[in-house]
Amino acid sequence: MKIVDWKELGVIETPHRVDVRKMYDFENAQVSHILLKPGEALKPHITPVDVFFYILEGTVDVRVGDETVPVVADKLVESPKDIIHNLSNNSTSVARILVVKAPRPVKSARVL
Repeated sequence: MKIVDWKELGVIETPHRVDVRKMYDFENAQVSHILLKPGEALKPHITPVDVFFYILEGTVDVRVGDETVPVVADKLVESPKDIIHNLSNNSTSVARILVVKAPRPVKSARVL
């Protein structure tokens, strides 16, 4: 059995310049943990595969397409491939998000 603790993983370099840690990376899926401090956000981008966001902690403003909604912990948001999306923490507390892409993208997301 393999157990992964996100706190023990290194932060990966992304165009978003926030705390992103890759927890699972196989052909069938890719899972990342994102920690957003108050005021931090991912840049709007388009992913070539389906994505879902599971809010682990805090409140995150989730944009999918033209809609932005505040989402609280223990909620899941779907984002279909080829649709603009981003995550923002406009609260005063830390937010943590589990991001799952399926399948693992073979090309990079397009940052806008």
